[in-house]
Amino acid sequence: MTIEQKRLDDPAWRQWGPYVSDRQWGTVREDYSANGDAWGFTTHDMARSYTYRWGEDGIAGFCDDHQTLCLGLALWNGQDPILKERYFGLTNGEGNHGEDVKELYYYLDNTPTHSYQRMLYKYPQAAYPYEQLLAENRRRTRLEPEYELLDTGLFDEDRYFDVFVEYAKAGPQDVLMTVTVHNRGPERASLTVLPTLWFRNTWRWGDDSDGVTSQRPTISLRQDGFLRATHQQLGNYALYADGQPDWLFCENESNRARLYNAHDGTPYPKDGINDHVVHGAGTVNPEQTGTKAAARYQLTVEAGRQAVVRLRLALTTDVHTLVPEPFRDFDGLVAQRKKEADLFYAAVQPANATDDEKHVQRQAFAGMLWSKQFYYYDVSRWLAGDPTQPPPPPERKYGRNHTWLQLINAGVISMPDKWEYPWYAAWDWSFHCVTLALIDPELAKQQLMLLTNEWYMHPNGQLPAYEWNFSDVNPPVQAWAALHVFMLCREVHPTGEADHGFLRAIFHKLMLNFTWWVNRKDEMGNNIFEGGFLGLDNIGVFDRNAVLPNGSHLEQADGTSWMAMYALNMMRIALELARHDDVYGEMATKFFDHFLYIASAMTHIGQDGVGLWDEQDRFFYDQLRMSDGSVEKMQVRTLVGLIPLFAVDVLDDDLLRQNPSFLARMEWFRSHRPDLYNQVSRYTEKGADETRLLSLLRGFRLKSLLRWMLDEKEFLSPHGVRAVSQAYRDNPYTFTLDGTTFRLDYAPAESNSDLFGGNSNWRGPVWMPTNYLMVLSLDTFYHYFGDGFTVEYPVGSGKQISLRTAADEIANRLISLFTRDANGQRAVLKQYAKNQDPNFCDHVLFYEYFDGDNGRGVGASHQTGWTGLVAGLIHRKYAGTTGHT
Repeated sequence: MTIEQKRLDDPAWRQWGPYVSDRQWGTVREDYSANGDAWGFTTHDMARSYTYRWGEDGIAGFCDDHQTLCLGLALWNGQDPILKERYFGLTNGEGNHGEDVKELYYYLDNTPTHSYQRMLYKYPQAAYPYEQLLAENRRRTRLEPEYELLDTGLFDEDRYFDVFVEYAKAGPQDVLMTVTVHNRGPERASLTVLPTLWFRNTWRWGDDSDGVTSQRPTISLRQDGFLRATHQQLGNYALYADGQPDWLFCENESNRARLYNAHDGTPYPKDGINDHVVHGAGTVNPEQTGTKAAARYQLTVEAGRQAVVRLRLALTTDVHTLVPEPFRDFDGLVAQRKKEADLFYAAVQPANATDDEKHVQRQAFAGMLWSKQFYYYDVSRWLAGDPTQPPPPPERKYGRNHTWLQLINAGVISMPDKWEYPWYAAWDWSFHCVTLALIDPELAKQQLMLLTNEWYMHPNGQLPAYEWNFSDVNPPVQAWAALHVFMLCREVHPTGEADHGFLRAIFHKLMLNFTWWVNRKDEMGNNIFEGGFLGLDNIGVFDRNAVLPNGSHLEQADGTSWMAMYALNMMRIALELARHDDVYGEMATKFFDHFLYIASAMTHIGQDGVGLWDEQDRFFYDQLRMSDGSVEKMQVRTLVGLIPLFAVDVLDDDLLRQNPSFLARMEWFRSHRPDLYNQVSRYTEKGADETRLLSLLRGFRLKSLLRWMLDEKEFLSPHGVRAVSQAYRDNPYTFTLDGTTFRLDYAPAESNSDLFGGNSNWRGPVWMPTNYLMVLSLDTFYHYFGDGFTVEYPVGSGKQISLRTAADEIANRLISLFTRDANGQRAVLKQYAKNQDPNFCDHVLFYEYFDGDNGRGVGASHQTGWTGLVAGLIHRKYAGTTGHT
């Protein structure tokens, strides 16, 4: 085992990490308005002056796992009206395609214990164009692209700084910070660098549920030139700064005069350092003490040269535990940690992958690890207000999330994107864990268990969707993720051990959630599920969350398929557990029964016999069930008709021999309920390697769906499977309901509809999570059918390929989003010529989704959370397995 792998067993090495959010302003947690306007209650303009209640944000932030003490970076180019302390972006109402960060930053490297990590921020030397970005994006319509920082021309002559931030740990509580500033411009340029140390404000609110003391901590300058940060629970830390910076102090307290025109606050508020540096104001404490402090370095860097700033933050108990020469071994320690990171990735990455694939995979892992965040939200306290603060408006009592009074989240969580989505989403989180399992199996399992913890899960069994509306629903992929993580951990574990304790614990929690779905989302009790938008935003003809007129409701092919998949996943988990405990055999039978009834309902509902499968088109469609019981099919080819592919599993004879009662139940259904047996794959017919197939799809239906999916005129794009068939580019689908005509057309990238608001768009682009599931599902089908079952590809050519080859084709197209093509370009970055520059081209961004025509990145630019699944696809390409079977 490498040194980094050994560190994974020591919790102390996980205490410090990049757990500071990229954005805390504009979040639900910080919203104390009467109307629920989170974006308006705390704005970017307020953020430098406003003391947050529930967390902190910053550039390259690093903190302990309770976010008690934070270390980050502020910059000033001498031109901007404010310090660059946090990333700027547009709110949901300001952007023509919703919220969007307008900065250039890249997560380049990281290890699971954060013993070494590195990132890059690109800072213009001219004034940052805040107003220009706001005005131009407001002017543009939904039919135009977003106006980005590279569109402003500020980088055209390379007049910018590359600011690299490295963290390395000399020990679990001994953190080395290196800031390297490169002047990429043609002339000498100056930059003020302000590494900043501050305490999260936990003393203003009274006793709190996160367990952190309400006693006020202090940061002060010692006579021998270092900072001493003193906290009752965290202990004492010393911050050493190389060279002779100016030390500036203020309080992490709101500037009440600026925010509220009240003059009863501290004269040295949160924005005191900003006002002093930018305007020369007397807003820093001359006594050199406070709860926020910065080391000011005023650098002048020649063209093409660099300057370096070094700091060291270390735990200390008294004068005898100070680091005597903090920078004597500094560079050697950083180099050693970087070498250990290289050795770690050499051990976990596929040896025969190309250098570029390894480069992409390592940055995908880096983005995942940098996107861990301390997330704190106590709903009861948030609704009621704090005892030392004015009470919230009465409208909050029955406002957002008021039925989630049990929810108390206080810990480090894997986030989708710490600026765009600095809050968890239930199905995003599950995909994160699948990727994390490749490098940190214990973290992956801990995160999945956290989501089902009683402080998260509602007493009725629902999992919290996301903080804007915990009561919404995401696809129930947690059982799939748990099973997948279990298999992957067994695969990557040095001794091949299987963690049945984890599987057993999460199975019990997921049974509660499965029951919630059955009781709450099957309105007619016919095993057809509604679900709502199910994370697919505006993929439908109308808002799938909306209450429809005249008592009609949508019966969803995807909602029902997700539940069939859920039932199969729970069945498989029970069978794995039944190897060691017979009682789980009965539970496996229960979920097998559920699967069969759902499968039957997909093709035959009620007395009218109307199902979701359309025999003429050979495709699954949503259908609208009217109040009189009649149905209208929504005959539009979208991803919802392909999701039935995901409900598949293969059982081998060894597993069934260990579960004879389950095998007997399978046989009973075949002989006593042929009506159900005939609706699914013929699981009594053995396939390759004596396996049995459980799927919603018989062979002819599988071929039919794949014909649509592999057709480049329909779903298959150069870089993956589109969410909507491009056939609707020139021939939009229309549907009339209660006198209103709805329209759906193909939009390859940014949304042309505000149906679900913001930058949500499932009307054409390629999305990584559903593509990943398609690849794995085809692998599973291949495990049963082998090479004997083929599909036509390219469609119309008459040529036949195996399902494994089809899976490889999709996976390779997805990987090609990020890797260099024959011209040395990366599809994800092709939007701007500047991205081909040597100082840009190898810094990969992991966008939320991708243009269905050319693969360019769209939406949130750092959503490594689920787009990091490409790391798993690269693993699959060379390991020959995915852990799914």
